[in-house]
Amino acid sequence: MKTRVKLTFPQNLIKEPVIFTMAKQFNVMPNIRRARITETVGEMVLELEGEDAALDKGIAFLKEKGIEVEMVVGDVIE
Repeated sequence: MKTRVKLTFPQNLIKEPVIFTMAKQFNVMPNIRRARITETVGEMVLELEGEDAALDKGIAFLKEKGIEVEMVVGDVIE
């Protein structure tokens, strides 16, 4: 299954390998569709691919870390 999400990272997580950790821990393959990073905030749109349960666990992991997760519908390339 594939799903698209928009992630908003708080300042303290901008330099942390959170996406890599989620991908390894839950066997989810991320595909970066768009990203914007500043000194105070990070925004990223990802397409995530994996088993339904793995996607749910991966998204829950991101939320637990303090990352705002929004589901995205439609084309995300701007």
